[in-house]
Amino acid sequence: MNARLSEPPSRAAVLRQAMALALGAAVSLGLARFSYALLLGPMRDDLAWAYVTAGWMNTCNAAGYLLGALMMPRAIARFGARRVLVAGGLGTALLLALHGGVASDALLALLRLLSGIASAATFVAGGLLAARLASRAADSGVSVGLVLGLYYGGTGLGIMASAGLVPWFQGLAPGAFRPWQPAWLALGVAALLLTGLMAAGTPADALGGAAASAARRPVRWWPLAWALAGYGLFGLGYIGYMTFIVSLLREQQLAATAITAFYTLLGAGVVASSWLWASVLQRWRGGQAMALLNALLALATLLPVLSAHAVAVFASGALFGAVFLSVVASTTALVRHNLPPAAWPAGISGFTIVFAGGQIAGPSLVGLIADGPGGLPRGLAVSAALLALGAVLALQQRSLGATSEA
Repeated sequence: MNARLSEPPSRAAVLRQAMALALGAAVSLGLARFSYALLLGPMRDDLAWAYVTAGWMNTCNAAGYLLGALMMPRAIARFGARRVLVAGGLGTALLLALHGGVASDALLALLRLLSGIASAATFVAGGLLAARLASRAADSGVSVGLVLGLYYGGTGLGIMASAGLVPWFQGLAPGAFRPWQPAWLALGVAALLLTGLMAAGTPADALGGAAASAARRPVRWWPLAWALAGYGLFGLGYIGYMTFIVSLLREQQLAATAITAFYTLLGAGVVASSWLWASVLQRWRGGQAMALLNALLALATLLPVLSAHAVAVFASGALFGAVFLSVVASTTALVRHNLPPAAWPAGISGFTIVFAGGQIAGPSLVGLIADGPGGLPRGLAVSAALLALGAVLALQQRSLGATSEA
């Protein structure tokens, strides 16, 4: 073994590498997926979309994400996790920029599909590298929960960047672009810059390189069935909120500056979640963490449905942001606690596939409900119910007993 890898890294080095990996989550989720909530309203107005059409665009993105997740174990085994991580980031940046050059529904749906594939490459590979880094971090005084929380919390940086970029660039060049197109171009440039910083901060030798991804072991899924079911309902429920919450706030006549502040607060909550839930992810080895977090998300989703008051709205954004990516982190922690390292790639990819499957149906389901009686409030109420059911199911998941702490 390389002498550098036989020695535990310093605490500062672990945190630097975790924060560099977090930029991958910022690109793959914060910019590539969750920026769409801010652009949905202007695109819907300009392109005369029904809510079901607007939801279909995120369904295409989730379908691409599922395809990408299915491809990742083989791609990581062949090329190494870090190469897949960086290639996915570069592809995502290019595809986001291309959103700003088309106006056809069919082409936009295709770009949403392809950006889902590219973002899955970055997110799955980044999650695997974060899990490996967490193993090495244990000897450096950094908890597993903090490393994983930092990685997934990086999504909040992308959400905050989106909240700043989209209003600024929207309608910037009306003579040459449709109102929403410059914002997509700006998101593409931001994704490229963040990918460059991520690549610079994640040297291959520090993270194990391609060799560490060569050994793989299949996973027996039945013992993890309750967690998988709870996670699938999380994917189905949370995406309705993240797709349509800004549209609901626009319908409730919230000012544009207040919506920007709301989305920035949501992103800040995601970043803060790195520290808020680290001890929970470290301590609980079954489905307890997922159950708690799903229940809190159900509450956060209901708040703006029950009241349009600013206090309820901002409490919803702060709570949702502080919780939802920690559900994703809880699955990586569950895999790490209960499976041997050789099974981590398959385990992380498997949970990602379930996550993506829920997201495929979620946006179109909520959009279809929103086009009927009750509108968006009823659609988000259904999302809250799905999250609550996910909490009940996840609570049934027990630790498998054999831990793989290394």
